[in-house]
Amino acid sequence: MSFTTLVEEYRGGVLENVHYGAVSVVDETGRILYKAGNPEHMTFLRSAAKPFQALPVMKRRVDRTYGLTGAETAMFAASHRGESYHIEALESMFQKMGLSEEQLHCCATYPLNEDAKAERHRNQEAKRRIFHNCSGKHAGLMGLSKQMGWDVESYYKPEHPVQQEIMEAMAYIAEVPQSSIPQGIDGCGLPIFALPLHKIAYSYLKLACPDLVPDEEVRKALALTGRVMNENPDMIADRQFVCSALLKDDNLSAKGGAKGVYGIGLRKERIGISLKVSDGSELVWPCIIASILERIGYENKETIDRLYALVPNVIVNDGGTVVGERKAVFQLQS
Repeated sequence: MSFTTLVEEYRGGVLENVHYGAVSVVDETGRILYKAGNPEHMTFLRSAAKPFQALPVMKRRVDRTYGLTGAETAMFAASHRGESYHIEALESMFQKMGLSEEQLHCCATYPLNEDAKAERHRNQEAKRRIFHNCSGKHAGLMGLSKQMGWDVESYYKPEHPVQQEIMEAMAYIAEVPQSSIPQGIDGCGLPIFALPLHKIAYSYLKLACPDLVPDEEVRKALALTGRVMNENPDMIADRQFVCSALLKDDNLSAKGGAKGVYGIGLRKERIGISLKVSDGSELVWPCIIASILERIGYENKETIDRLYALVPNVIVNDGGTVVGERKAVFQLQS
């Protein structure tokens, strides 16, 4: 079986819920240092692919072409939650790039963040494509297509040059044949790909430590991507989400995706971490990630504390009364 028990949740001392999944920790050679469950489990990266989908955009310095700020550039790798500052950045980007929101392939929706969504409802605003959490990624691909003279309208199609470059970049970073990468369609309508879990960890290590990449252009693009993510953590998700909490730590590169997948690279330690929660839960990410960091002896306790503050291991009811607890129960096997 690919999965093992990662987290157990108790209410009144009775086991109420179990989250299964897998974890992989690799070193700079790609060797698996620790695992829980099957590190070979084939996993769609979903939005955890965004830093790598942004590589062709960063490689050709689309940010310089259109005079984007660092915060705006970070949106290329973001799963923004639709806060007002996200929307302001996106509107500025579209104006600078001379593109229209209507050219976005992602569907019109409301923001992911409940407060941001409520604000739009109070203002009686309609759904917008720019509210979609992937709109920053799409904007980057559209901007690159315009810069290169490629068709902007079809940027989302697998045969489009920008999508072909993304697949080439991902295969290169993960060190796998492109023909071995399963493909599908993501929630936002773009092509998405799957990798073995340990290859996701290896890819995130390279995002954190670009010196591991021989190609100079790719190396510089990875370094730029990692830098703008760390310098603008609240652009990547929002002020109350796991990705932004982790990216406040300059030692980490981190990004999660739908259905419970997460990737982290550690610069000083030169290791990569990936995980997959089989039921797709994001609520248990902080519990799992904090536990992994504790078990490998991670020195920055502030980062671990920030994760536990985000989603405490105590379970409370609607009135705020403590009624249970969640526990990370997996073992990291060498």
